[in-house]
Amino acid sequence: MVTVALSLTQAASAQTAYYIDGYHGGIWGHYPDWNTRFMADMLTKNPNWKINIELEPETWARAKAVDPSAYADFKALFADQSLNGRIEYVNPAYAQSYNYNISGESIIRQFSYGMKLVKAHFPEAIFTSYSSEEPCFTSALPQILTSFGFKYASLKNPNTCWGGYTRAHSGELVNWIGPDGTGIITSPRYAVENLSLRSTWQTIAWNNSSEYIKAAIAAGMPHPVGMTLQDAGWKNGPFIGNGQKGGIKSIYTTWRNYFGNVAKNDAREDWKVSQEDMLVSLVWGSQVMQRIAQQVRVSENKLVMAEKLAAMAKIYGGANWPQAQFDSAWRTLLLSQHHDCWIVPYNGKPGDTWADKVVGWTGNTNAICDSITTKTVFALAKLSKETYVTVYNTTGGERNEVVTIDAPEGFNGLVDAKGQAIPSQIKAGKLAFMAQVPSMGYAVYQLSANASPAAYGTSLSIVANGKYLIETDLFKIIIDPAHGGAIRSIIAKKLGNEEFVDKTNARAFNELRGNFYNDGGFRSSTETPAKIEVLENGQLQIKLAIKGIIAGTDYTQELTVTQGQPKIDIKLHIDWKSNVGIGDAMPNGTYKLDNPTKPFYDDRNKLLALFPLNLKGQKIYKDAPFDVTESKLENTFFTRWDSIKNNVMLNWVDVTDAKGTYGMALFTDHTTNYAHGHDFPLGLDIQYSGMGLWNRDHSITGPTTINYALIPHAGKWDKAGIETQNANWNEQLITVVMTAYPGAMSNSLIKAPAGYQISAVNFDGNDMLVRVYNTGAGDVKSKIIFGCNADKAYFTELDGRAGAVLPLTTLKAGGLITTVAMPKFGIRTIRLVNARK
Repeated sequence: MVTVALSLTQAASAQTAYYIDGYHGGIWGHYPDWNTRFMADMLTKNPNWKINIELEPETWARAKAVDPSAYADFKALFADQSLNGRIEYVNPAYAQSYNYNISGESIIRQFSYGMKLVKAHFPEAIFTSYSSEEPCFTSALPQILTSFGFKYASLKNPNTCWGGYTRAHSGELVNWIGPDGTGIITSPRYAVENLSLRSTWQTIAWNNSSEYIKAAIAAGMPHPVGMTLQDAGWKNGPFIGNGQKGGIKSIYTTWRNYFGNVAKNDAREDWKVSQEDMLVSLVWGSQVMQRIAQQVRVSENKLVMAEKLAAMAKIYGGANWPQAQFDSAWRTLLLSQHHDCWIVPYNGKPGDTWADKVVGWTGNTNAICDSITTKTVFALAKLSKETYVTVYNTTGGERNEVVTIDAPEGFNGLVDAKGQAIPSQIKAGKLAFMAQVPSMGYAVYQLSANASPAAYGTSLSIVANGKYLIETDLFKIIIDPAHGGAIRSIIAKKLGNEEFVDKTNARAFNELRGNFYNDGGFRSSTETPAKIEVLENGQLQIKLAIKGIIAGTDYTQELTVTQGQPKIDIKLHIDWKSNVGIGDAMPNGTYKLDNPTKPFYDDRNKLLALFPLNLKGQKIYKDAPFDVTESKLENTFFTRWDSIKNNVMLNWVDVTDAKGTYGMALFTDHTTNYAHGHDFPLGLDIQYSGMGLWNRDHSITGPTTINYALIPHAGKWDKAGIETQNANWNEQLITVVMTAYPGAMSNSLIKAPAGYQISAVNFDGNDMLVRVYNTGAGDVKSKIIFGCNADKAYFTELDGRAGAVLPLTTLKAGGLITTVAMPKFGIRTIRLVNARK
């Protein structure tokens, strides 16, 4: 034993380690005007120092304006982008988003807009390695990064783990394999890279301590590396001085040099990274977080929809492509996705906190999108003396859904292009009708004063014990007013009359329950009766307002079911009048930075909407950007920083039985988290009120409004088309009433195969760029139809590199068809050269 210990000590003392130093931040986060001069001077003073930077690209315009000499000196040092160069831009994302909490399309734009701006200041910039000081990671990054030209990545964030960290993995290097099968050479958080004691923000790799390096050497790592990207404004210069610690020499390096020179021949194994390997957590359920996440989601949806509508207007109406407006809209959306908006929303001066900025940023995005959408309608319209309703669909599949407009005076229904009356209903000044709309296109209906639509099948009745029975062609639903309006039964008629509600569970379905720690502990919406108000009761749609009380506070759940639609929509409004405490009280009543137990971690105590399901051996599936993960968690619960589990809900979670025979998906209108365990029903986080990070009180400041939906189904999520249904839920059909109509009564610009989504459509000059995402099909050939003409089509990488040419066949009815093959969870961008009508 003495000999072994001696040999390890000698090996350690003779070992060279490596260190990733550099800077994190920027003009929006933290970047003092002297920082550019400081970096340039310290690089000159310390010739062996190398830095890796993730500075917000907008920073450089101010740096150039306030200190042009320092800016020029830094540019000169930056110019050498070889393996031996001293500066590497490791995160050019526009606003350093966490990535896991936003859409896949937003991630792509974070990089595309950020890289473009960086190169405007540093034309020589080469983007080789991805690294972040915060846990800005998501499972789909390998294919996004490689398509932008990156060769390497790091999954370390040793010095800023407040919001989490990645799961540790053995080995010095791994091939990080994404959900689509794409791999990228990566430095993981080592298995020996433990979380620091008496800390809730660091791992032991933050300063290349001898403890860390010796552990890495003992584990057989030939080139161990540690890392800290300093906050801009820190005046350390080289962060670990001359690099000598405990007899170990640490050499400063860029990631590019480390991967390309130092560790290029080191062993690595494949690691298929799951989204649950991202061990991340924020103050989910707090009102400020809900509002930020909702505002970002609304803007994300509006912006991709506006681009698609503008593409229709350019092809079918000859409209100009509003690139400058889109650039402005994307800029402010990307800024609203800055990680600081989500982790320190209260930081800043009153009226100008991160949360305040998000309101302004998303407001700009929304205003631009609304303007573009309006112009699109007029670009396509042709005047007429009749009154028409045009319904636009921005998704890649045909849709048959009920839409609602303000009922024009003198009309009682609509007819389609063939003059046939379509199902409709009028209630309280609203006209609802069943619209059939082609994929990424539009359909036109004419308002009629004497339409006689055929009867449809929804019904509402009061049954035994005052319960309400709702029936559509798909469901029988029973609501119990005596117990807070809980749902007692959901029977799916076309799924073998399967009952989805677990009637034996102690918790009720759609019950609200949480720990009001200053007001008597756990309280439930089932404690008091609810009043039921019938808002709509027609042939197409039934809408009820369930009005109840929880812990003395009024709430309303608007429940809507629609003929032919597999989803149950719920809009929850809680009329908070004061800042009540909900969740878990602060341990010992005192906040300490280094206390690993955080009250906002434990979801069991938060106010949850609960959904006990009659599904045996339950499995959980959940979406992530360009990914869907089958959960391996026994439960979602944790109470400590060193035990974080990924319970993030981006758009949806889906619960199935053990065999995948039946399931129920839960949609939400904002990124949040969910609860589930083998003895705990599916729960949606509705409210937390209490202490968050850095002793900030995440309080209730007004009413809470949340939209969610439930979809019972047969089969697993992919066979049930849950991703497609969620895309439809996010990209609602758009209705416009005008005394005008488009040049044709219907058109379809793009038709995607089943299981594919149209992630984005935009223009580069006259070339139409169509990004498709394969959510459900394997690597098989699939047909995509374009309702336009083009000279040719080919795949293009996200950085503009041309890929394989695609075959194009002209259809007899007009338009083009091509065949593509791509893996499940793959994304591809198709360039149609000189796209036109």
